[in-house]
Amino acid sequence: MEIFLAQKMGFCFGVRRTVDIALKMIQINQKKVITYGPIIHNEDLINYLKNNGIDYTLDIDKIDPNKVEKVIIRTHGVKKQIIENLKNKGVKIIDGTCPYVMRVHRIVEKLSKEKYPLLIIGNKDHPEIIGVIGYISDDIPYFVVKDLNETEELVKKGTFQKIKKLGIVTQTTEKIQKVKEIVNYLMDYIPEIRYFKTICYATDENQAAIRELAPKVDIVIVIGGKNSSNTVKLFEIAKNYCKRTYHIQNENDLKIEWFKKEDKVGITAGASTPDWIINKVIQKIREFDDIICNHEGREYEKVN
Repeated sequence: MEIFLAQKMGFCFGVRRTVDIALKMIQINQKKVITYGPIIHNEDLINYLKNNGIDYTLDIDKIDPNKVEKVIIRTHGVKKQIIENLKNKGVKIIDGTCPYVMRVHRIVEKLSKEKYPLLIIGNKDHPEIIGVIGYISDDIPYFVVKDLNETEELVKKGTFQKIKKLGIVTQTTEKIQKVKEIVNYLMDYIPEIRYFKTICYATDENQAAIRELAPKVDIVIVIGGKNSSNTVKLFEIAKNYCKRTYHIQNENDLKIEWFKKEDKVGITAGASTPDWIINKVIQKIREFDDIICNHEGREYEKVN
């Protein structure tokens, strides 16, 4: 088998920045540190942090200032009120929010002050979207849609009949094609639309890279957390070009029956996937290659 890596994949700038903050706390043996929410969507890394003394919570009431000195805000960000509540508790806040997510916070806060109703394109249950909503003024109407179908349903219900202007932002990991469809559709119904492209550059690059790679290989392995939005989108894109596409969290999810001798294997990884997990997956595929080739009575040549 030949192994091909997507030109862009794995840790993005925002995730690497937040993870480095947490790892530094471990390195300097900093005690009494927790993260607010899972720092990223990767169970292996979350377990590593926990095993090294950095657990997480989503319940502010459980944060005892006598036991916790520092709280690292997760990459996806949190509601503005959460930050204020933590400050009131007297703990030190280390803001690990991705700078691209911070930009979305600033945009919706500004649009709220200018009285723009808001449309957010993304997953309403995702922590990033929940955090973004927390920066919208209480008197401003907002809507969250995941796709064009949900947008069309809002129009059919007459939701936008009295709306003369609308601000639009997106989850930073959204697919640009979907966003374009929604924005173009709404232009027929709303006189003034202010759309801000809030998809981060790393998401753009990773998605473009798998679009290029997937049609050229026989099988695609997408590495990342099952609840990682950007990883799921990489899987969906790859699946459109390569039917034998599999989403795994780590090397333990791989199955030898997925592979055939002389396969061209494409690999990509979500923005929350550490390099060491990617390397273990590659190593496991090479081991499978050895087994398959030996089974066929063929001489094994290691993949470089």
